[in-house]
Amino acid sequence: MPDPRSSPIRILIVDDHPVVLAGLTSMLNSQPDFEVVGSASDGEEALQILRKRGADVLLLDLRMAGMNGVDTLLAIKAEHIDVRALILTSFETDEDIYRSVQAGAQGYLLKGAPQCDVVEAIHVVHAGKRYFPQHIAARLAERIMRTDLTARELEVLQMLARGLTNKEIGSALRISGNTVRNHVNSIIEKLEVSDRTEAATTAIHRGIIEVSG
Repeated sequence: MPDPRSSPIRILIVDDHPVVLAGLTSMLNSQPDFEVVGSASDGEEALQILRKRGADVLLLDLRMAGMNGVDTLLAIKAEHIDVRALILTSFETDEDIYRSVQAGAQGYLLKGAPQCDVVEAIHVVHAGKRYFPQHIAARLAERIMRTDLTARELEVLQMLARGLTNKEIGSALRISGNTVRNHVNSIIEKLEVSDRTEAATTAIHRGIIEVSG
């Protein structure tokens, strides 16, 4: 069998920060067995490059001004594009990690990781394996074990975070106060917290919900 390292690993970098793109391109091109075949500022541009030129490994940011990382992964899966994806991001909430893996990411690294870790992660992912640093793997395992909130519970949780009372939530959702209270109790139990305030702050911290200013 031919040595997979005999030809360079072809890498596509996706990030909406030009300085990050330039730095990663320079760093990766300095590796003898890597070849950066392109860079993109969002998922839509990345998909166009993948359709035309392909790549072995996709180095993908999560949150970008255009199509974000998770949507890009889902589009790649829908189009059956043959590329392995490694997330490189500043964000590490439980939900960011979980959604990325659910969408098809084979690895997850934080920006600021040592160069040797990035190089190792690309080799591991390219070889068909998964790459998750220990603390990321632990958070992913915890998130997978935790029971998912229902769509209705997410709605209630979003309103809790905005400071609405049970009566106000019931009115907004057209459900009874008792039903709201049951949802709140279920949320508290699933998130393993002590009260509604802690439920809201925990959900925001974990990235389960986002609250706009």
